[in-house]
Amino acid sequence: MNRWPLVLLHGWGAHAGVWGEVIARMNLDHQVIAPDIPGGDDSISSVDEVIDRLSATAPERCVVAGWSLGGQLALTWAHRHPQQVAKLILVSTTPRFVAAPDWSQGMDGAAFSGFAAAVSANPVEALRRFLMLATQGDVKAREVARKLEAALTTRPVADRSVLMHTLDWLRDTDLRATLSAIRQPALVVHGDRDRITPPAAGEYLARQLPDAHLEWMPGAAHAPFVSDPDGFSRRVAAFCHA
Repeated sequence: MNRWPLVLLHGWGAHAGVWGEVIARMNLDHQVIAPDIPGGDDSISSVDEVIDRLSATAPERCVVAGWSLGGQLALTWAHRHPQQVAKLILVSTTPRFVAAPDWSQGMDGAAFSGFAAAVSANPVEALRRFLMLATQGDVKAREVARKLEAALTTRPVADRSVLMHTLDWLRDTDLRATLSAIRQPALVVHGDRDRITPPAAGEYLARQLPDAHLEWMPGAAHAPFVSDPDGFSRRVAAFCHA
């Protein structure tokens, strides 16, 4: 049975430390890698470039898991380097973050622009608002917010330029046309109370990816791995070991 290393990609505004509790609980007998996603380097201007940089330092064969924006990066990685990515785990992920005439499962464009302006004006306060939205609706909202805040505050808030640059990725990325070409086995994990990436986005991914399975996290919002770390870890271990 293959024991590929597991690479964990964090979401927007976060860092690799957000995976700390999950890593501690995972019952895996192989390597787990949680890199910080490069986003503030002037030499990186696109999602493709950041994926190529991550790919160059990752194992030759691995399972790639991503949360939210990290899930979009994982999908792009699987598409650009299919020989490297053995399996995919997509956590609270959407193929397109911002709504469009043919995509209703995204954030309203005006609301996104308003949020980007708030990030530019006051990154710390904007991240606090984003954190509250990420936990809204979760049956353990206060506990999840406390845990996320504790994990994120172990490091300084990212520079304004990094936050704005990665917001551009969220605004511009649309992976719908590439999903049918991503043939790796995929586990789609989605909270059924997610207010940031609607559950319908997870259902869409599970339908459009050729080899995908959807697992709901009952009572969880946008951070199901924080809301139910044991349940999340069991799902990931079962998928990795299958």
